[in-house]
Amino acid sequence: MEKKRALTLAMNTVLAGGLLFGAAGVTAHEAGDFIVRGGIAHVDPDDDSDLINVTGLGDVPNSQAKVDDDTQLGLTFTYMLTNHWGVELLASTPFDHDLEADLGALGTVDAGSAKHLPPTVSLQYFPMDSASKFQPYVGVGVNYTIFFSEDVDSELESVIGAPGDLEVDDSLGLSAQIGFDYELDEHWLINAAVWYIDLETDAKFKFDNGAVAKTDVDIDPLVYMISI
Repeated sequence: MEKKRALTLAMNTVLAGGLLFGAAGVTAHEAGDFIVRGGIAHVDPDDDSDLINVTGLGDVPNSQAKVDDDTQLGLTFTYMLTNHWGVELLASTPFDHDLEADLGALGTVDAGSAKHLPPTVSLQYFPMDSASKFQPYVGVGVNYTIFFSEDVDSELESVIGAPGDLEVDDSLGLSAQIGFDYELDEHWLINAAVWYIDLETDAKFKFDNGAVAKTDVDIDPLVYMISI
């Protein structure tokens, strides 16, 4: 919830900043322009989960699943429909997240890892005149997160007493973003942006002795990106 309030505050701050720093410069962000940005993207999960359910034991008291953060190469592609509206695709190299299982009285163990790709399509609004060097924007869209290369950590396997496999479901959810471009010349700009992604998934651990551990996880990350 605190991250959502921070995103709202950032949106208001960047849009207000456009009124102060929107000095006229090169003409860009016009209908038909195609903008490619590349840089560093960081996924910061705001994770929360149901109790972990284990076959034969039921829900483990005070248990939860945790997801760590990761940084990768980020790419965005924006096509300007008009001088004020654009459509953007967010892409990246695969993010790799370690997973932990807090088993309550049994302590916290390394549970596994999973990679994901977060393609996100957003409709963006640019309020400034196209001649402004400073171009703040907001956007709303749809995210489809694809999980793959899931592995169970040996520490969890030793707790269960058998080798296992991990399945993490793909996720479809809404997204919101805030960002800005600052044009250096006709061909180059610098950019900073942040997305909030509504990401919910089911994680299921299956072990060779027949045990199954599963939980629903709300990851709901903020994705930060700095690019050129």
